[in-house]
Amino acid sequence: MHSDQLLPGEGQIKSLGLQVTQPRSTTSEGRFPDGGAWRVEIPSVEGPEPLRAVLEESRERGVPVHRVSQGSGVMMLDDAEIKDMVAVAQDGGAELSLFLGPRGIWDIGAAVTSASGGSGPRARGRDQLGQCLEDVVRAAELGVRNVLVADEGVLWACHQLREQSELPQDMRFKVSILAGPVNPASVIVVAGLGADSINVPSDLTVAQVAELRAACPVAIDFYLESPDDAGGIVRLYDAAELIRVSSPIYLKFGLRNAPAIYPAGGHLRASATETARERVRRARLALDIMERGGGASLPMSPVGDPQLPVPARFPVPA
Repeated sequence: MHSDQLLPGEGQIKSLGLQVTQPRSTTSEGRFPDGGAWRVEIPSVEGPEPLRAVLEESRERGVPVHRVSQGSGVMMLDDAEIKDMVAVAQDGGAELSLFLGPRGIWDIGAAVTSASGGSGPRARGRDQLGQCLEDVVRAAELGVRNVLVADEGVLWACHQLREQSELPQDMRFKVSILAGPVNPASVIVVAGLGADSINVPSDLTVAQVAELRAACPVAIDFYLESPDDAGGIVRLYDAAELIRVSSPIYLKFGLRNAPAIYPAGGHLRASATETARERVRRARLALDIMERGGGASLPMSPVGDPQLPVPARFPVPA
């Protein structure tokens, strides 16, 4: 069934005598286990100091933060930093997600500099596969329960380790936008390999995101503003409609025109911290847009419960 939620500017368009004939996708009935339809994620939180800045800014601006994610990777943080981030995130009620291991774009392969991008962020060879698995085990031992994955093979391997109880049963695997599916069949495949939430590219139309939702109940992660290397797309006005047609969904706030900070470190701490604060401000802008339009038609999850719906998985090999 269709929602009676108005699109931005719909009243004004009708007052001008213009017919609103745009077909709209049906309202999603999917929800997070807590009954909520949407959550907020702040990405590119590259260490304890940026994380503290995000939570401080979120309190000042009244922005709920359900999840924070990091892009430099588990291997770029020492044990004390990871433990610190786990504790700070828990105190703030936010789930922490860290990126797994090295990736092809940091490797010695020359194809990633070609026009095609080669194999892109995927793990190259046995070595990078093993390094990613080393990262996920270390992260789990230090208390992390969500990791970002940009390779289908790494995802499958991590899920098998979870099924074999070599990783905690509550470990969650989040697929990066760098490997996000773009059609209904591919979202089923990625979920079947073990994904618990899937970042889909920000250049999909609202209708195309609704098609992915209709195919699979897996949680969707969506950059309302994507960084330049993921398109530099700004879609704050689409927030309410994306929630309506594709819940359960994480609204993510990247930052266009921001310096590249992966892999982050002390030399980029000031930039990482200030851009993290600005991502929270971007989230506030989107929430304000929704509120001025009457708010989202579906409820937001309360902060503090990271549980996700479990999609159908492929059978575990005998």
